[in-house]
Amino acid sequence: MSYQSFHDSLNPEDGPSRAIAGNLTLGGVIPEVGAVFMAPLLAKGYTLVIPDTQGQRAAFAAGPEYGTNTLDSIRAATRSAETGLSGNTRFGLMGYSGGAIATNWAAALAPSYAPDVNRKLVGFAEGGLLVTPAHNLKYVDGSLSWSGVIPMAIIGVSRSFGIDVRPYVNSYGLTVYAELEKGSIVDALGHYPGLTWKKMAKPEYENVNSVPELVTAVNRINLGSAATPTVPGFIAQGDAGVLGGTFSNHRGIGTGDGVMVAGDVRALARQYCATGNSAITYRQYELLSHVGVPVVWAPLAMDWLDDRFAGRTAPSDCGRIPEDNSLAPEEPTPLS
Repeated sequence: MSYQSFHDSLNPEDGPSRAIAGNLTLGGVIPEVGAVFMAPLLAKGYTLVIPDTQGQRAAFAAGPEYGTNTLDSIRAATRSAETGLSGNTRFGLMGYSGGAIATNWAAALAPSYAPDVNRKLVGFAEGGLLVTPAHNLKYVDGSLSWSGVIPMAIIGVSRSFGIDVRPYVNSYGLTVYAELEKGSIVDALGHYPGLTWKKMAKPEYENVNSVPELVTAVNRINLGSAATPTVPGFIAQGDAGVLGGTFSNHRGIGTGDGVMVAGDVRALARQYCATGNSAITYRQYELLSHVGVPVVWAPLAMDWLDDRFAGRTAPSDCGRIPEDNSLAPEEPTPLS
């Protein structure tokens, strides 16, 4: 099993490999929490591959980089004699939140980037997924708990695509940038209640879409523009974001789990169904937020993956997934 951690950090030292080796930082506590999910997999007899999905630069939220790092880690594990794995070893992909980003991008990129790995995949199971980051930035704007994700995501994406966002932010934005440049989700969650992009931006850039290079980068990490995975998928999503202090009134975005947008996840699942992958299971939990869903999702995901390894036919919710959002790319707007 390739288990993708939700360590969510802008500091490379917070990666799961460091945490597992005992070099534990505050941000590195998060991978240790993932042991709650890893232990049952080990008890079932699975060998785990646990990649540093965000890479050596800790490019938080940069999905394509997560995906290639995950696929490269599977290749590395099967090519090392010390692991006991081989080119014939079958793999399942599993991850929640930040781990879901890596899981889905790995599944989407595998046919073109790593067809050798794709042939060995039995399926992907994920929950709390980032689909269209431009929507998420608007959804969490002003949130009581999750608004700190805004600067984290912008720093991570700009790092992945070589963008310097500092010319676009004001003095307060520069302060937040400095505070989170090597921060983790532990440093962001609940530390910036009510934070908005507008509070951090210079007046002429108060609309984030007025920064064309950032719009271009955000569009490149939109899963709606990526290929459809060729293997079965189990996708879960919460929809009680109000429990985490996220109240979204943005037209075309709707509700979510506090940080991830439910309509975007439904749209992606429906898109997969419409583009040839009918082996998609979708579960939405109306009364659970982002931190509540994993309790329900994890055992179901493990059972679902057990069935894929056993060769049982994957179930399908295609035709029963509710209406969704548009996943179309964002358009840059002129400076005001």
